[in-house]
Amino acid sequence: MRLQNKVVLVTASTRGIGLACVKKCASEGATVYMGARNMERAANIAEELKKNGEKAIPVFNDATQKESYKTMVEEVIKAEGHIDVLINNFGTSNPKLDLDIKSTEYDEFIRTIDINLASVFLTAQAVIPHMAKNGGGSIINISSIGGLRPDISQISYGTSKASINYLTKLIATQCARDNIRCNAVLPGMTATDAVNQNLTEDFKEFFLRHTPIKRMGLPEEIASAVLYFASDEAAYTTGQIMDVSGGFGMPTPVYGDLISMATKR
Repeated sequence: MRLQNKVVLVTASTRGIGLACVKKCASEGATVYMGARNMERAANIAEELKKNGEKAIPVFNDATQKESYKTMVEEVIKAEGHIDVLINNFGTSNPKLDLDIKSTEYDEFIRTIDINLASVFLTAQAVIPHMAKNGGGSIINISSIGGLRPDISQISYGTSKASINYLTKLIATQCARDNIRCNAVLPGMTATDAVNQNLTEDFKEFFLRHTPIKRMGLPEEIASAVLYFASDEAAYTTGQIMDVSGGFGMPTPVYGDLISMATKR
């Protein structure tokens, strides 16, 4: 019960990595507030967790309505008086429009960067004064391996995630005096609905050919890394950018080709 008596707020919490974080934190004793646009789905999830004696509470948040970040935080503070852990999970891009530097429209580039950065900046800005007043807390930003490894596409998404990595270090530096830690978890290809719906099988195979642990990650595995940063076990850890991608991008750039050659022998 590593999060016993802790209040946790998770954004984009009803699917994929966000939902895995909700379940992981609730199972560790936290009261988890689920930032969600679809309140009915969030309520159904909360009811299922309640059957296990776990506590999750829906709270409205819509990334397209920036004022909802502040009202979401205020609602949790009104109910609980404090927030111990913030998990900024929201992130989006449109693979059909988010292409390379030659093909991506400027408006799409700025739209993606704006909505992804706002989800971290505005929520952290709203939470930090309350954490400071309460003696500290932990902020975990869900970034992406795409924020470390330049790609031939998704220029907007990659730029936004690289910015979130740097913003993580800035928050860690500027808020350490208030005992507020900030770290980021960078998933690689993860078995979520979004990945399965937006990526072709050929692309998945190509990506995994360059991943030493030759499979997609599970949302629960990303949530385990988040749990570490959320818990007191990471009390002396801040400003870290943790790659949880099965080793993608770690070996020699020709790793995938070498593995293919070795397999054919």
